[in-house]
Amino acid sequence: MRIAEGDFLLPVDKPGGPTSHDVVSKARRALGMRRIGHTGTLDPFASGLLVLCAGQATRLAEYITGMDKGYQAVACLGIETDTLDLSGKVTSMDDRWRHLDPSSIEEVVLSQIGLIEQEPPQFSAKKIDGEAMYRRARRGEVIALPAVQVTIYEIEIMSVKLPFVRFSVRCSSGTYVRAIARDIGRLLGCGAHLTELRRTTIGKFRVETAISLEELDNADAVSAACVEPNAGLLRIPPVSVDETVADRLRNGQRVRIEEKGEESEALVAVTHGDNLIAIATLDAGLLRPRKVFMR
Repeated sequence: MRIAEGDFLLPVDKPGGPTSHDVVSKARRALGMRRIGHTGTLDPFASGLLVLCAGQATRLAEYITGMDKGYQAVACLGIETDTLDLSGKVTSMDDRWRHLDPSSIEEVVLSQIGLIEQEPPQFSAKKIDGEAMYRRARRGEVIALPAVQVTIYEIEIMSVKLPFVRFSVRCSSGTYVRAIARDIGRLLGCGAHLTELRRTTIGKFRVETAISLEELDNADAVSAACVEPNAGLLRIPPVSVDETVADRLRNGQRVRIEEKGEESEALVAVTHGDNLIAIATLDAGLLRPRKVFMR
């Protein structure tokens, strides 16, 4: 399902160190394109999957950002930091981890599964009065942040070599893996922080199919890794229309079609042939375009 030439998604395997914006800047230079964005920030210390959007595909970023995500992480028990990862200042130390057994650790880790209330880290992009929390935290401000509902679909311990616990997790968008490590540490009575974090999946995207930062300069590698946006990849139900309806939608018009939709205000990806025409809502047979993609 094509949008237009030069409009694509590109999975990149970010190494630890550079920021997500650094990756976007590198891609803009390497590909000679200004209109490139990403679909979910990775902390500088973290590595793994970063999906870039190019051209008109940048308008699909919000739908990819909202997808479930998968990570592999390592928590170090016994030490808490202000950032909840290895880049921060140590705020507490406790050696009670020495007396923990694998079964008690597993019980606490598995208790994170489900719909939970998670307090965001002080060092986060959450905005308070229009300013990102990490900026306030760097000035020494501490603000009580309201807990946010997130969903942990799966969490599994991969290995335990105390004080380190390696685990994998699949969670909803907006979940902080740093906060998962913090909460596990506190429930175990010794505190914890993340020492490693690697994003492995975003929806149907897999880090195994991503190209390295260095490969952005390799036209063949980029071409092979580029992905055309489609309804299946976006996990948005498709609705196929004829040329007349497609033209009306491109002009921003509402159009009534025979297909009713399974729910009120259902989000759909409108297609004509192989082309993605619009992201729209379908309500009782009425298509209302939200984002239109020109030829």
